[in-house]
Amino acid sequence: MEAKLHIVESEFNLLMLQVPQIPHESVPEGDSDADNKPVRFWGEPAKLDFEPKNHIDLMKDLDMVDFERGTKVAGFRGYFLKNEGALLSLALWQFTVNNLVKKGFVPLIAPSLVKEASFLGTGWLPQGKEEIYHTQDDLYLSGTAEVPVMGMYQDETLTEEELPKKFIAFSPCFRSEAGSYGKDTKGIYRLHEFMKVEQIILCKADSQESVKWHEEITKNSEEIVQALKLPYRVVVNCAGDLGLGQVKKYDIETWIPSQKKYGETHSSSYFYDFQTRRLNIKYRDRDGKIQFAHSLNNTALATPRILIQILENYQQKDGTIKVPEVLQSYVGSKVIFKK
Repeated sequence: MEAKLHIVESEFNLLMLQVPQIPHESVPEGDSDADNKPVRFWGEPAKLDFEPKNHIDLMKDLDMVDFERGTKVAGFRGYFLKNEGALLSLALWQFTVNNLVKKGFVPLIAPSLVKEASFLGTGWLPQGKEEIYHTQDDLYLSGTAEVPVMGMYQDETLTEEELPKKFIAFSPCFRSEAGSYGKDTKGIYRLHEFMKVEQIILCKADSQESVKWHEEITKNSEEIVQALKLPYRVVVNCAGDLGLGQVKKYDIETWIPSQKKYGETHSSSYFYDFQTRRLNIKYRDRDGKIQFAHSLNNTALATPRILIQILENYQQKDGTIKVPEVLQSYVGSKVIFKK
């Protein structure tokens, strides 16, 4: 009898872990990303007097990537970034971290090998198991620094005076892309291994506080894209395109000249206390009451994906590529020429 009760209890707990968050009332109805609603645009796509090349051709022509040897070494979706492909990535990480540190974010380099508890706590498990790499010693490879950084404060009780906790975390990221068969199989848009700089916030248990920080971290990412002078739009995700614990999410979609459309480069979400209840992250308020904190996260930058928009928007008729002004001091040149 006890064994049967244990099985029933385990199945119930598994079901409870898959109960989604209730979306905010401002979230539009819809079933997929096709139903997401644009809320603002910035910049005008350039009117080129030549047929733009795609990022794959540009990177190959200028010796910035090696897909063939990348596949030989790392398998499907493997790649080596070379020359300015590597230098631009390093520049972007440093530029982004510098900007967020100036805004009071604490810089972190987060681990990618993470225990299961952090994945369960952040809502990546159990439903996303096929998307996550599992190692032989029962650790998992994280697809975003959100997972390890949220795990930092598991089972801890903070004070209200310590909030908000604001982090800008760099980490290698890994995703199996199990649900994307046949999508974006060429180039650097959808990869098994990539790098991210992530904003993570823990704040007071107040809906207005969460909304305020959601707008703030979204604005931070928009300022990065604006500094790079890339045309983009912000969309609010419909209910059917929200992750398990997300209350509301914005995507920043940046213009891709060769495709004549916007492509997602950033996402920005808040969760209320969905993650902190699962991770048992609390704080004592000024009245002495114990409450669960609220959590938020945002893609400040993901590479090499953003290189698609940078290279295509900055390409010139002669096949060279201008280096965005804010990155020139990091890269050490103003123009990328053919080797």
